Amino acid sequence: MSKLIMSPSPHFFSGNTTQRIMLDVIIALAPAMVASVINYGLRSLLVIAVCVAVCVLAEWIFEKICKKENTISDLSAVVTGILLAFNLPVSIPIWQAVIGCLVAIVIVKQLFGGIGQNFANPAITARVVMLTAFSGSMTTWTFPDAVTGATPLALISKGETDALPSYLDMFLGRHGGCLGETCILALLLGGIYLLVRRVISWHTPVAFIGTVVVMSLLCGKDVLYQLMGGGLILGAFFMATDYATTPATKWGKVIFGIGCGLVTVLIRFWGNFPEGVSFSILLMNILTPYISKLTRQKPLIGGAKK
Repeated sequence: MSKLIMSPSPHFFSGNTTQRIMLDVIIALAPAMVASVINYGLRSLLVIAVCVAVCVLAEWIFEKICKKENTISDLSAVVTGILLAFNLPVSIPIWQAVIGCLVAIVIVKQLFGGIGQNFANPAITARVVMLTAFSGSMTTWTFPDAVTGATPLALISKGETDALPSYLDMFLGRHGGCLGETCILALLLGGIYLLVRRVISWHTPVAFIGTVVVMSLLCGKDVLYQLMGGGLILGAFFMATDYATTPATKWGKVIFGIGCGLVTVLIRFWGNFPEGVSFSILLMNILTPYISKLTRQKPLIGGAKK
């Protein structure tokens, strides 16, 4: 007779380590990285390289000072660096990008205990902080031809629809915006890869994007521009699906996605900013514990009838 082994959970293990998951995310982000270089030039590669290097170095130094186990090999800092860079204009001053990296890694991630303990997505939070601190440089957009101007959503907000790029240019990212959010083709390829690899589930992206579509139709907005403008696709597939800061249950993911979509359109249609994806994800990150508690499955406890 085999021995009965008693141990605390987890009782089932898979080959999906944190490093493997993060590597999949990096692979999924690669097409958008290539597209950013094609559309905005080599400076986009510089911004990405600096953000990745500073994020990794900041994590290593912080853990060294605090005498914590080194975690840079899990690649989570690399992913944070890429995502933060993707949320920045290609013309961002490098020193400002460095500050954003320190906010993401030191303040948002490490001070709360490291990976899995942070209450909000580090890259999203850093972007919001930078929008507040460096509003001028964070809202100066460079077009593929190196001319500065307004993003498609900003043009729509101002009513200047005649100056909007074509649907094809929107799909390929040939317009002003953050360096990693504009090429929808590249982002969709990455999102599909994550779904096929089962790194993420469909619930949050579909709920997020679907809510924006429905609200756009109800409000009489151009659905395709709302879908392809701003950071909706980047946010829905790569940041609203973060394991640590979003609900784990299926219905929780759906509620989270719907909430992100509603806050996004509220800001886009009636707020002072033409874009609301970052603010929506950050707000829903804060609400994640309550959503998780609401949607947590309760165990069935049977008892003998008296």
